[in-house]
Formats: sequence, structure tokens, C-alpha cells
Amino acid sequence: MTKEVIVAGFGGQGIVSSGIILAYAGMFEDRHVTFFPSYGAEMRGGTANCSVVISSSPVASPIVAEPDVLIIMNEPSLLRFEPRLKPNGLLLYNKTLIKSEPKRSDITIIPVPANAIAEELGQGRIANMVMLGVLAKKTGILQLATLKKAQRIRYKKASEEQLSLNDQALERGYSFL
Repeated sequence: MTKEVIVAGFGGQGIVSSGIILAYAGMFEDRHVTFFPSYGAEMRGGTANCSVVISSSPVASPIVAEPDVLIIMNEPSLLRFEPRLKPNGLLLYNKTLIKSEPKRSDITIIPVPANAIAEELGQGRIANMVMLGVLAKKTGILQLATLKKAQRIRYKKASEEQLSLNDQALERGYSFL
């Protein structure tokens, strides 16, 4: 089993952190993983994306040309990455910030009001955690408990209150479907 994932959006939306969390979670579940970030020089507010490969066998390359799964957090990223998704792939997109509809009919599309859910929890910047929860539920590629453990490694300097809020966002995403 191999899943190739691209997470894309603006800098500051937790795009690269999402990829790191997925990679850590994959390692915690004894999978082979690669992580490859890409972001503009301006970072916060600029474009950002990362590729993550999670596999039960060794991974030859971190480059993902045609992902199995896209997690899209903003409009420009939808326009850029939707055409690259494999036929029968999975597109999770942030319905709160993306007003246009995906164009393809040969993929599974799940609109997630990620920012709206995050705001309900009290912090818009945890929308990425909502999306990771949805990914875990829909694909079964990683366990929710493992994502919770991985986010604690990624955000090791965060307060327990913030880590708990991240866990709540993961849970809300997981229960979204």
C-alpha cells in the first residue's frame, strides 16, 4: 500500500507542518515515508506545498507527480494541483476559503469547511488539523491516535492547551464524515 499526498495552500496555513505530521505519523506506524516541502521566499502568505509518500515498502523518490490525495487549503492551489490528481483520486478542499468548485468528475471530492470548524473551536489557524482528521477517516492510511502523537512531536514547544486544541481539531475532522 502506497499513498502519495500533496498538501497545498498559503504559507501560514500549516501546510509544511501538515506534511511533517503525516511523515511522523507514518514512521510511528512503521511505514516508509518521504517528505518534500516547497514554498515561496515570502513564506507566510506566499504559496506553499509539500509532498508526502507513505508506503508499506521502500519509497524510491520523494517527488509526487500524480498524487492519490490532495489536501487543498486555498483557491490558487486548487487551480494548480487539481489537474495533477490521479483518476479516482481523493480531493479534500477547504470549502471555507475556496469559492469555486473543482472541475473534475473522475475523482472523489470532499468539501470541508475547515476554517469554519477551526473558528468554532476558537482558532482559525488549526484548519490544517481539521483536514488531517478528515484524511485519516476517509483513507484509513493513518490512525487518529498516531496523528495526535505526531502533532505533539511537531509542535513540541506548544502549550498543552494548544496541543489539546489541535487534538480537538483532528477529532472534529475525523467525525466530519
